[in-house]
Amino acid sequence: MHPEAMAWVAKHAIPDARRVLDIGGRNINGTPRDLFPGAELYVTLDILPGADITADASTWIPDRFYDVVVCCEVFEHTDTWPQICGTAFKALAPGGLLIATMAGPGRPVHSGVDGGWQLHPGEHYGNVHPRDLAEALQAAGFVDVVTDRQSQPADTRCTARTPVPNEGG
Repeated sequence: MHPEAMAWVAKHAIPDARRVLDIGGRNINGTPRDLFPGAELYVTLDILPGADITADASTWIPDRFYDVVVCCEVFEHTDTWPQICGTAFKALAPGGLLIATMAGPGRPVHSGVDGGWQLHPGEHYGNVHPRDLAEALQAAGFVDVVTDRQSQPADTRCTARTPVPNEGG
């Protein structure tokens, strides 16, 4: 995880969040785990072995709710990233926060397998435009969607929340 992505997560992290899900959490080049020191439960989910849960995040069904879902540098490595937005939504408790970073327009191709500059056979790569991300997050049901585009490195970043049911009526 490059320093700018880590800085985005740090800016929005909730240090006292009790339950955190890290989608794409296999540690290739850094982890945001230390940004959540209050986490009683920090679960990593990745399509490749080396995480707490090995599963495809686009079809995985959460078995509990989380306060925060972090998803860093994942979406560019799969064409099913809009479905991963849906998984994040399902995994979050009401009022839960999604914090995500991904390669945006202009970022060079890189591997999700090993972080290198060449793709492995059959590996997908596609930069994500902030407009497309905002549309996918809203379609999944998120509210308070904020997208951001950074040029160096070319990143698309976001935060979004799950709605809180109206308690007053």
